[in-house]
Amino acid sequence: MAKKKFFIAGTDTDVGKTLIACGLLEKARQQGLRTAAIKPVAAGCEETPDGLRNSDALALQAAMTSEFDYSEVNPVALRSAIAPHIAAQQEGRVLSAARLAGYCQGLFMAPADLLLVEGAGGWRVPLNPRENLSQLAQELQLPVVLVVGMKLGCLNHALLTAEAIQRDGLVLAGWVANRVDPDMNCYEENVATLKGLLKAPCLGEVPHLAEADAVVAAQYLSLEPLLGED
Repeated sequence: MAKKKFFIAGTDTDVGKTLIACGLLEKARQQGLRTAAIKPVAAGCEETPDGLRNSDALALQAAMTSEFDYSEVNPVALRSAIAPHIAAQQEGRVLSAARLAGYCQGLFMAPADLLLVEGAGGWRVPLNPRENLSQLAQELQLPVVLVVGMKLGCLNHALLTAEAIQRDGLVLAGWVANRVDPDMNCYEENVATLKGLLKAPCLGEVPHLAEADAVVAAQYLSLEPLLGED
C-alpha cells in the first residue's frame, strides 16, 4: 500500500494525543502494517542515565514496529513541562518549523505504511515569536487527525481547531472522541453534535481509561477512513 502520513493534533493539552496515536499504531500493527512515529518536540522530560526522556515519546517508540533511536523519535527534548517555546527559551534554544520538519522528513524515509507526527499541546501552540506548531503540519502538508478531549468545553475547542486547520489549508482526515472526563454530562449528545458539525469521519470513541493502554484504545479505533481499508 502507499505510504500514509498524518499529523496528530489535539484540542488542548492532556487530551490523549499520545494514547490515540499509539492506539492507531497498534491497530495498524494488528493489521500487519509497518509503522513509525515521531514527536519532534516534547516539553516535560526526565533526566535518565541515557539522557532526557519524555513519556509520550517513549510510548510512541514502544508502539511502532520500526526501530529508531530515541533521538530520532524525539529530536528536541525539553526539560520543563510548559509551553515548548518557553521551555526552549529557558534552555537557550530556538525552535523553528523548518528544523522540526527536517527531523520529520528523515523519519519519513522509513519503510513504513503508516507514519504519524504527534504535535504538542493544541493547534496554535507557539514555537517562537513568529511561528506556531501548526506551521509544522503546513510545512509537511500533512492531513490532520484531531483528538477531541471529551469534557466540558470540548465543542468550542473542537470546532475552533477544525476551523483553524481548514484555514491553514490542511485536510481534517478524521477525529477521535477521547473521554478524558469519565463524569462528563451529556457525553452522547456532545459526540452526536460533533459528528454533525465536524466535516470529517469519526475514527472512534475511546472510553475513559484509568491507565493509558494502546492495545485497549485500538479496540475502539478504525483505520478504514484513513487507509481506505480495514
